[in-house]
Amino acid sequence: MLLKTILPTALAAGLAVAAPAPQATPSHDAGEVAGYTNADAPFGDSTVPPLSNTPTSFGLDSQISAIQTAAPSPGEPGAADTLRSDAPLTGPTSHGPYSGTATTTGAVSNSPTAATIPALPPNPTATYYNTNGALQHVQPAPYTPYGGLGTNGTEPRYMVNSDFDYESIQLGLYQEWIELDLFNNGLAIFSEEDFLAAGLTAEDRSLIGFMAQQEEGHATLLSNMLGETAAPQCTYNYPFTTVREFVDFNQILTRYGESGVWGFINHLDSREVGQLLAQSIATEARQQMAFRQMSGLHPMPVWFETGIPQSWAWTFLAPYISSCPENTTRLAWQNFPALHVANQANINRISPNDTANWERVGNRTADPAISTLPQNASCLNTNETGYGCRPAISRNRSEPLSFAGKRVDLLWDAPGSPVGPNNSYVTSTAAGAPAFVAWVAQLNLTYTPLTTTGPNTGYTYQPAGEVYQSKGAVNDTMFIALTDTDIYLTPFNLSMINPHVAALGIYQAG
Repeated sequence: MLLKTILPTALAAGLAVAAPAPQATPSHDAGEVAGYTNADAPFGDSTVPPLSNTPTSFGLDSQISAIQTAAPSPGEPGAADTLRSDAPLTGPTSHGPYSGTATTTGAVSNSPTAATIPALPPNPTATYYNTNGALQHVQPAPYTPYGGLGTNGTEPRYMVNSDFDYESIQLGLYQEWIELDLFNNGLAIFSEEDFLAAGLTAEDRSLIGFMAQQEEGHATLLSNMLGETAAPQCTYNYPFTTVREFVDFNQILTRYGESGVWGFINHLDSREVGQLLAQSIATEARQQMAFRQMSGLHPMPVWFETGIPQSWAWTFLAPYISSCPENTTRLAWQNFPALHVANQANINRISPNDTANWERVGNRTADPAISTLPQNASCLNTNETGYGCRPAISRNRSEPLSFAGKRVDLLWDAPGSPVGPNNSYVTSTAAGAPAFVAWVAQLNLTYTPLTTTGPNTGYTYQPAGEVYQSKGAVNDTMFIALTDTDIYLTPFNLSMINPHVAALGIYQAG
């Protein structure tokens, strides 16, 4: 089996390029860290006293000095900026598929200068190298090393600074709006009893409600960066019918939302915009982790989070947007055909490897796993260590969701399908006949050969590539693509794979 693992040059030293031979688990993975001796803490006592004096009073039993205060009112010095959406009811309250006819189709475009962007050598200005650990240039001020962008005292401008910035942040705004609606929608349509049956309490519902409030702030921030043409909230079409499916959909949607930003944030022309965006996407990462915990998944089973191009994030997001108000700003990003994993692992099963084909709630790429299983097959019905999947701080599955060497059965759509708001975008590809499956995980771009078995059907095998020795690259909720070539790319220039992508999918590896 062909296996090609692509990493930045500075990271590639010592990394396996072919499928690694089985190795013994390093001792430090078992808690025995090489080089550490006499690790017992003399100041600690691990003895747990018996529980005999539990709290019985929870009222206010002390007082501290305080004064009554309030935030400045609008118009007063120090007052906060206006929140774009301060309540769920200010946005659309209806949900479901779009049934009209699009009057405008396709991504926004203005006569591209070339069909592809050619590969070039490294930037000729990238020459800095420090061989002695000393400062190589005169400092501009005390305690300030030479270099860095935006450090010369100029006033920051927190607005998009190019078409690239504009289209990227507009995409991010579409993502923030759906999250605001989605989190509130789940709280609205499912009862307290529904959440309790999924192991989620009133405090968990409160957390989801607070996440929706976070999205109000994120949507306002991105709207301010864009100005008067910032997209409004739209109408959405969700796939879930149970709380488990709602939470699973959330962890998938926040994954590609987060990864989409990691893919473009360091390409932005406006570093000021990138600064604030990073501060918002750090919260998005925490949301994704929390939804994994609510799903009974390991909260962070990777060393590095994946970055994907904007057109990938838009491909995953667009099918869930039914319609948008008239004159909503259109996007320039591509919508790829969908790539479906027939035997996608079901996170709700005690044994994920017993998953039958098409155990998804629908046929959209990011749809969650079916949760309505026979009781004796559902991991929600057991607390057995390694097999239960009720909400928890962390879970380790005794039987992994997927594994290196697993056959992965694939089916992909032909281009030309209407998707997105008002069915006004059309899936397309410039790729030739697919020959490889690209696995985008952590720092790696790994290819495996595609075996075609019929029209738009085929299979491949999950690769055994590693990030660094002993840790597999394929894990978490990650991304796969059909490509016509195994072009060498790294995380920073991954978007150059787009002309070679025939279809895009999401893979539930852990």
